[in-house]
Amino acid sequence: MKHPLLDIIALSLLVLFISCKSQRPLVNSEKSIAPKNVILLIGDGMGLSQISSSFYFGNTNPNFERFKHIGLIKTSSQNGLITDSAAGATAFSAGIKTYNGAIGVDSDTLAVELLTEIAAKKFISTGVVSTSSVTHATPASFYAHVRFRSQEEEIAAQLPRSSIDFIAGAGTDYFFKRKDHINLSTMFSNQGFILDTLALNRPKDFSLEHKIAFLLAPNHMPKMSEGRGHFLSKATQLGLEYLSQNENGFFLMVEGSQIDWGGHNNDSSYIIEEVRDFDRVIGEALDYAQKEGNTLVIVTADHETGGYTLASDKGNYNKIKGSFSTTGHSATLIPVFAFGPGSENFQGIYENNAIFHKIQNSVNWK
Repeated sequence: MKHPLLDIIALSLLVLFISCKSQRPLVNSEKSIAPKNVILLIGDGMGLSQISSSFYFGNTNPNFERFKHIGLIKTSSQNGLITDSAAGATAFSAGIKTYNGAIGVDSDTLAVELLTEIAAKKFISTGVVSTSSVTHATPASFYAHVRFRSQEEEIAAQLPRSSIDFIAGAGTDYFFKRKDHINLSTMFSNQGFILDTLALNRPKDFSLEHKIAFLLAPNHMPKMSEGRGHFLSKATQLGLEYLSQNENGFFLMVEGSQIDWGGHNNDSSYIIEEVRDFDRVIGEALDYAQKEGNTLVIVTADHETGGYTLASDKGNYNKIKGSFSTTGHSATLIPVFAFGPGSENFQGIYENNAIFHKIQNSVNWK
């Protein structure tokens, strides 16, 4: 006579087998998906309190709420517990820890291969958008190699010959009113660029046969409070429209530069307006990624600026004001938000240069 216990054991093993078998394809399918496109959004100087300001000042829910995969990065540079933007951005663009002030070079001042250069070798289009001069530390770290970030005229001279296909920001003085009196307009045209120094006008020939450069102010774009308008959103939209013509995919870095400047100025209103503008761009990137289904979106910062805190105003717990502990950078951990194929890889706590490697491992551009 068959023992009832044997029936129970057999049934349990069958249920376990079916459960394991049904779960296995989900795991395999997640691992098999590789994003075609990558959008990296960097809020310069944007720590957790800067991000939090978007939850308290504004009439809509911030787009940060749309992310499910969130991590933290440690931002120390090779030679400092507190990083500057150059070393911080080079960690993202080259996957190395380097010294403060370095742009696309290692601690021995040797040029290192950038993510945009790796992408270009795979015939992937690349773009950079910024509200600062495009020769500033963060955007420069995605196309240039110099020993010091202050070498902005040398950085400018490297842009036309770089692998960048689309660029939008400011900095005309570094290209056309240089101390060496060299006007780089000819270099742009020789390298196949359509150059616009007046406005974000979509050129008639918007094909990948030409590169596109928008340089719209002498040094940096105006503050939001000074009437910059939706430059960052419009430039990002143009960049996505242009770059997405490449069937091989694209990499786009967008920087909200002036969040950092609000921190340096200890100006809470400046921060709030710039974060709100940056959040609008996050929404557009997420909308694009949701529609296409093949795009990895990463939002982070190179460091926090100002030791910014959202504190009660004179003890009133229903009123918040921003306060600061420094006019420089701080060492606080920085959030990383990720969406799309490969986004699960960005959870946890890790070094800032790991973002480069996580992107590489997600897209298989090696």
